[in-house]
Amino acid sequence: MSSKTKSDSEPITAIVIGAGNRGQGYAQYALNYPEKFQMVGVAEPRQFYRNTFKKKYDILDSNCFEDWKDVDAREKFADCVIITTGDKLHKDPAIAMAKKGYHILLEKPMAVTKEDCEAITATCKENNVILAVCHVLRYTPWAKKVRSLIDSGAIGDVVNINHTEPVGFWHFAHAFVRGNWRNEDVASFSLLAKCCHDIDLICYWMGDKKCKKVSSFGNLMHFKPEDKPKGAASRCMDCPTDIESECPYSAKRLYIERIKQGNSGWPVNVITEVPDIESVTEALTNGPYGRCVYECDNDVMSHQVVNMEFGQGQTATMTMVAFTQRTCGREVIIYGTKGEMRVNAGVTPTITVFDFVKEKMSTFNVPSEAPPGVLSGHGGADYHLIDSFVTAVAVKQFPQDVLTGPDDTLASHILVFAAEKSRKEETVVHLKPDGTFD
Repeated sequence: MSSKTKSDSEPITAIVIGAGNRGQGYAQYALNYPEKFQMVGVAEPRQFYRNTFKKKYDILDSNCFEDWKDVDAREKFADCVIITTGDKLHKDPAIAMAKKGYHILLEKPMAVTKEDCEAITATCKENNVILAVCHVLRYTPWAKKVRSLIDSGAIGDVVNINHTEPVGFWHFAHAFVRGNWRNEDVASFSLLAKCCHDIDLICYWMGDKKCKKVSSFGNLMHFKPEDKPKGAASRCMDCPTDIESECPYSAKRLYIERIKQGNSGWPVNVITEVPDIESVTEALTNGPYGRCVYECDNDVMSHQVVNMEFGQGQTATMTMVAFTQRTCGREVIIYGTKGEMRVNAGVTPTITVFDFVKEKMSTFNVPSEAPPGVLSGHGGADYHLIDSFVTAVAVKQFPQDVLTGPDDTLASHILVFAAEKSRKEETVVHLKPDGTFD
C-alpha cells in the first residue's frame, strides 16, 4: 500500500454500521481525539440508537440511515467504516464496503461461517483496503508482554499453553442464555462468539508455529427446563421470593440491584433504552432479559474445551466455562523448556516467570497503558485497537501495531470452525498445510 499520509489537519472520517454497545464504544475515540477521528455517518435500524448517535456526533440528517445498504447506494463519503452489527450480519456490509474502497474495522467474529470469512478476507485484499478485526485481546498490554517474553527466550521453547476463559456465571446468563448470543440460529455458537479471540491469542503466542490437529468437547449444562427449581415462575419478576432469592441467575439481582446502586452502564444499558428503575422493571416484566434462565430458547454450549497440536509438537488447551466467579479474567499457564509463565489477567494483570536454571521467580505487573477514562474496555485494549486502526488508515498501510489483519484473523477463525466440527462430529480435525480443512 502507498505510504502517502493524510494531512495532519484532516481527521480520519468514519461511518458506524450498527450503533449498539460496541459501535458506540469505538466511536468514543472521536470525542476524545477529534483532531484524529470524526464520525460522519451512521446506519442503525433502531430509531432511538440512531438518533442518539446522530446527536452525540452532530451527524448530518443526510448521513443517517436505517439500513447499511443505503450507505452502499451513496458515493463513498468517508475514509472507513466500523461494522458492529450482529454476528450473522457481518459478511454482506463488509464485502460491499470493501468494494466501495472503505477501510474496515470489523467486530469479531469476522463472520459465522468459514466460507464467509474467506470471502471477506479475499474481497478486502482484492480491493486493497485495510481490514482490522476486533480481536481486542491481542492489543492488551499483558498479551503483548507475554509474546515479548516468549520471543526473548525467557522460558525457552514453548511446549504447552493452557488457557482458560472464565465467562462468569451472571455474564453467561445475561449474554448466552437470555441475550443476543443465546441461540446459534440467532447469532453463532458460543465458542465463536465468546472465544474466537482466545484461540487467536494462542496462535499469536505460538508465532510461526502452525496448528495441524484440533479436537473439542463441550455441552450445555444447567440452563435447561429439567434444572428449573420446583415452583419457580417463568419470569423472575413473578417468581416466589423464597425461590428467587436463592437463584444465582435472578434478573432482579442482576439488573434492578445494579440500577439501585447507581450502575446504569453495562449490562443494564443493554436491556432498555433508558436505564432507570422504571424502564428496567418494565423490561424485566415483559422483555427477554426477565425470563427464567431455565425457560429460554438457548442452545449454545455452557462449557467447551479445545485441544490443539502444532507443527513442531507443541500443544495447547483452551477452556471456556460459564460457571465461574471471575468474569473474563483469563488465566494462562505457558510451559517452556527453560521456564514456566503464569498469567492472571484480572483487573491488574500480573505475569510471573519461573526460570528453571536460576530457580528464580520474576513478576511483571502490566497496566492497561490506555489514557484514564478513555475506551477502558478489555483492560484498555479497546483504546489500543481503535488507535492503531486510525493510525493505519491515516498512513494507508498496516503499521506494526495493527495485530489483527485479515490473514491472521482468518487463520485463527478457521481453527474455531475446526473445533466446532470436531465437537459436533466427534472426530479429530486435521488441518492442511495451507491451514484449511475439509
